[in-house]
Order: sequence, then structure tokens, then C-alpha cells
Amino acid sequence: MGSARFDRPEDYWHRSSGGCGSMKNPAASALPSATGWMGCWWWPVASSVFRERSLNTDDGAPRHRVQPHPDGAFQIMGQAVVVTSGGIGGDHDLVRKVWPKRLGTPPETMVSGVPAHVDGRMLAISQARGARVINPDRLWAYVEGVRNWDPIWANHGIRILPGPSSLWLDASGQRLPAPFYPGFDTLGTLKHLRETGHDYSRFVLTQKVIEKEFALSGSEQNPDLTGKDHRLLLARLKSGAPGPVEAFKEHGQDFVVANSVEELVAGMNRVGEPGMISEDHLRELLETHDLEIGKKFSKDAQVTAVRGARQYLGDRLIRTAKPHKFLDPRNGPLIAVRLNILTRKTLGGLETDLSARCLTESGQVLPGLYAAGEVSGFGGGGMMGYNALEGTFLGGCLFSGRVAGRGAAGDV
Repeated sequence: MGSARFDRPEDYWHRSSGGCGSMKNPAASALPSATGWMGCWWWPVASSVFRERSLNTDDGAPRHRVQPHPDGAFQIMGQAVVVTSGGIGGDHDLVRKVWPKRLGTPPETMVSGVPAHVDGRMLAISQARGARVINPDRLWAYVEGVRNWDPIWANHGIRILPGPSSLWLDASGQRLPAPFYPGFDTLGTLKHLRETGHDYSRFVLTQKVIEKEFALSGSEQNPDLTGKDHRLLLARLKSGAPGPVEAFKEHGQDFVVANSVEELVAGMNRVGEPGMISEDHLRELLETHDLEIGKKFSKDAQVTAVRGARQYLGDRLIRTAKPHKFLDPRNGPLIAVRLNILTRKTLGGLETDLSARCLTESGQVLPGLYAAGEVSGFGGGGMMGYNALEGTFLGGCLFSGRVAGRGAAGDV
């Protein structure tokens, strides 16, 4: 028998975020009852209304019981508790505490890719009840975060999903070495940038690049995909940047738009630390890039990669800009983007067996307690390893959730 205790509803109200809203809604509508689904308290419904306080796994508690407490909290009891509370990205102090040494020193400044309630509370609460947490240093932080000009939560960061053409510079204006190009190696780039002593880096690009190569994470940034709007999706084939991208370019505090190198450098030094970017150095980088663009067989590995990407029809149509000279006014204006470290995914968590049952420190099953999704490292406590394959996280959530649901159903 398990139970979960919650504060009053006014303490927390969570809203769906990211690209998962369109998946959550059908699942939620299929539930016959939030408080009595097969004798199991379904945690996403719980966490969408109330803030968790404690977790019990005592035997003998009545089935389907709601128990009020004098302090205004209440307790819901069932034969199983399934924890799907996400990772730790909303608590930056906790992120810094478990930051892996292999990635260098933890950043002092980050933006949040998840809401504040994704704070690791249920990891600590479950651990206090006997569950084991493993692989806490398996983090997945992005390096292409920009501050949301229209935030949904505090310090809300949005990730740029970049194509390969932007020049990537560190905070001082030095170009990142191969293979740390846009979209190539998230954790490798993060490790390199942590060695620079600064918490941010920069893209330098043109209007033609942003039109073709910038996509933004988050359901509200992709209304064509999450709204299943085929007509709006086809608009991506047209010239011009998508509306949400243009809105960031116009309103985003990390964006600088300029018609000259001099103006661009002034803006970059205003958005970043003053005096970090030299006009002569940036102009030299751009001129060198443009010289390589003019060569049929470039020695620049990034230029070669861009040309290789365009061999694939899908990339050529909607993902990779035609190679062009950045200093040619016909391709402008010039754009610089300050990139912040963005907290996002937790690849370790509650250790579970193959039935998604939480395990104790001794490896024994903790009766009545299940975990799925990111709180269990997308399954088992870290099935993704240290360097996960981008795009595979959702599958771990779905599969571990299916396993946990079947296991909990077997308890009732």
C-alpha cells in the first residue's frame, strides 16, 4: 500500500510544456479518474495540481482513501504510487551540486529549460522512503539556450536547434575547433566551453542562415507540429524565418542584429561582457570564412560539413542554408546570438527493476513504489548512459511508463 501527501492546490499549478502537450492530453482524457485509477495514484495528474510533501509505503492502509490533515494538506492512498516527476533541471543549486567533474566546473549562470517544479523533490522524498538513486551525475545540459522573451516560467530558456552554418565563438570571440560545430556534439561542446572560464558562447550568422536553420524547442514555438497544422508546416518551405524565430530576433535579449561588423561588435559587447569582442578579430574570422566559401574544395571542415549536409534533399529544402558569404550585404543583416547553458534532462535517477519497481540500496524491491520517465533516468536509473543519442529520450518515457503502468495494475 502506498500513499502520497500534498500541500494545498494554490501552492503549485503546473502547465504542460515542451512538445509533450499533444501526447499528454489524449492520455489524460483516457483516465477514468485522477484519484482512483485501478487503485493507483497517477503522479502526472497529482503533480499538475498539488505540490508533493511526503511519500509513504506503509502496509495496511485503506484502498482509495483521501485523508485530510489539520494543516490543510491531505493524503491520498492506494495500492501503488507511480512517480513520474521529471528530473532536477528546475533547481540550479542541485544541478551544480551533482555536476559531473568530466564536464568541468559547474556554471554560475544558467537558464531553465524546465519549470521550477522539476526540482528533484521526488527523488529526495523517494530516497527518504528507502528508494535508491543511482547515476546522479548523468546530466544533459544544452549549450544553445536563449532567454525566452515571452516566458512561461521564471528564467525560462528556449533551446535553439541549429543547422550547421553559424560560426560558433566562445565568449572572447575565438572560433570553436572541430568537431564543435552547431548540431554536432552537445556534451563535447559543453565540456570545451566549460574550459573557457565563461558561462556563455555566441553564434554569428546571417539572415539567410536564420531563415533556414533556426528551429526552437517548445510546443509554443512550433504551432505547426503540435497543432498538426499541415498548411502551416508547408510554410517552412517558403522564404523567410518562421514567425516564432523572427519574434526572438526582434525581441530576444540575447539577439543582436546589425548591418555592419562594427555595429555587430558593439552589440555583442553590450549583450555580453564589455570589450570581449574585437572588431578586427571578428572581421578576420568572417573574411576567412567567406574566402573558404569561394573555394570549390574548402579546407574548412565546417564548410565541408555544410556542403555534405545539403546532399540530403530534406536538409537542402528546409534545414541547411546554401553556402554564402557572410559579409555580402545581400545575405544580411548580420546576426549574433548569445548562447546560455540550458538545464534540461537528467539521465540518472531512481533505480528500478525490469518491472519499473523501485529498488532499495540492498537491491530489494520497495513494495508499492514505481518510477518511470526522467525521474528514473528514462528507465532503470540511467539506461541512456552518459552520452545519450539525441531524439531517443521520449521513447524511454513512453516505454518505462507502459511498464510501470502494467506493473502497478498488477498490484491491485
